[in-house]
Amino acid sequence: MKRILANDGITKGGQEALEAAGFEVITENVPQEELNEALKNYDAVLVRSATMVRKETIDACPNIRLIGRGGVGMDNIDVDYAKSKGVEVINTPAASSASVGELVFAHLFSMARFLQDSNRNMPLTGDSDFKGLKKKYSAGTELRGKTLGIIGFGRIGQASAKIALGVGMKVLATDPYISDATIDIEIEGADTVSVKINTIDFDSVLKNSDFITVHVPGGESPLLNKKEIEMMKDRVGLVNAARGGVINEVDLVDALQSGKVAYAALDVYENEPTPAVQLLMNENISLTPHIGAATLEAQDRIGQELAEKIITFFEGQN
Repeated sequence: MKRILANDGITKGGQEALEAAGFEVITENVPQEELNEALKNYDAVLVRSATMVRKETIDACPNIRLIGRGGVGMDNIDVDYAKSKGVEVINTPAASSASVGELVFAHLFSMARFLQDSNRNMPLTGDSDFKGLKKKYSAGTELRGKTLGIIGFGRIGQASAKIALGVGMKVLATDPYISDATIDIEIEGADTVSVKINTIDFDSVLKNSDFITVHVPGGESPLLNKKEIEMMKDRVGLVNAARGGVINEVDLVDALQSGKVAYAALDVYENEPTPAVQLLMNENISLTPHIGAATLEAQDRIGQELAEKIITFFEGQN
């Protein structure tokens, strides 16, 4: 019987599917410092973003044949090294796209109507300064008719575009690897509407968007720094639900203070799990604790997709 350690958990449906196929699934979390020793007794390990599977772990556990990442990014896994050792590495790139896209728009609506700050202050002074707060938050804007710039037009970028089009926004997208995409919008009680979006150059997206959301993998240096922010429209809104460090946080705070950026939304941070206090205390930033893929529906899809890929892999090894 093949043994799988789901170190960061797996949904009940995913676990049941694996067990029905004859796998033993252990969901007890093993601390990072004990992982190398523990994995010697397993054939596969499943992680999310909390557990790291680096070269030393791969070397220490020759029995491991598969590493699974529940989610999109695999920056916590030494993927190339694992593959060089004959270890299969899988992830679930499609399972959480809709969830992240919806979070982007939760933040966009929040920013446009100052909900992130209103929800802080209403419990404090809503009964004593109702009129003052009403005046403070009465300069909101509508998303309809505005332009959403999408940097990175893969699955999540396209999921965000689908919602934007449904809301009545114009979409500008840029991606060095994707020239165009057809966005299918399913309307209840009506036919599906298909919209083709051709990607354009990076600078044009920066210069012509009212709101910008980034959906790119993290790199060694930020994608959006002071130079890029200065190219944007005055009073732009920025969203990062991709990876911490994609937006230079120091430059972002400076731009918020100067008014160049009207507001920002962050689901990810350079220093997770201890974001910088100047971000946490800024009234013009809408904040969530890295929950882009954390919906019940997405988690169920992730578990099922992992189970299917694991079963297929090990069946092919027999």
